[in-house]
Amino acid sequence: MSLKDQLATDLKEAIRSRDEARKTAIRMVTWAVKNAEVAQGKPLDDAAVIGIISKEARRARESIEEFKKGNRSDLVAKERAELSVLEGYLPQQMGREEVAEAARKVIAEVGAGGPADKGKVMPVLIARLAGRAEGRVINEVVTELLAGDS
Repeated sequence: MSLKDQLATDLKEAIRSRDEARKTAIRMVTWAVKNAEVAQGKPLDDAAVIGIISKEARRARESIEEFKKGNRSDLVAKERAELSVLEGYLPQQMGREEVAEAARKVIAEVGAGGPADKGKVMPVLIARLAGRAEGRVINEVVTELLAGDS
């Protein structure tokens, strides 16, 4: 079963069980997938759907931070509930040490010697870790490793 089929099945189940957070989160992702398919003119594969789910999860995390600043605990709770649904569809996130290990391998492969070589490392590493680590974490780890080598 493809991830899009799983989302459709889970949406039906969420509607039947009246699970508002689950229903809202899945509908949001489904709409984003349909918009992307229209824009690209072709159906998306599971990897592209995971990318969309990751983007929606990142948006939810940012919203949570903004709502905290505005003392909107009701909206924080709503976004957290939706985020937990989205995270259920994402692959297990890598820890910082796992990201650092993968970054060391890529740094060795591309022969990066310092901060100036970050542009060589980042695209390769982001492609390898797509959906399994946040870009912010990857960026921090690579910056630290390259700064330590100089």
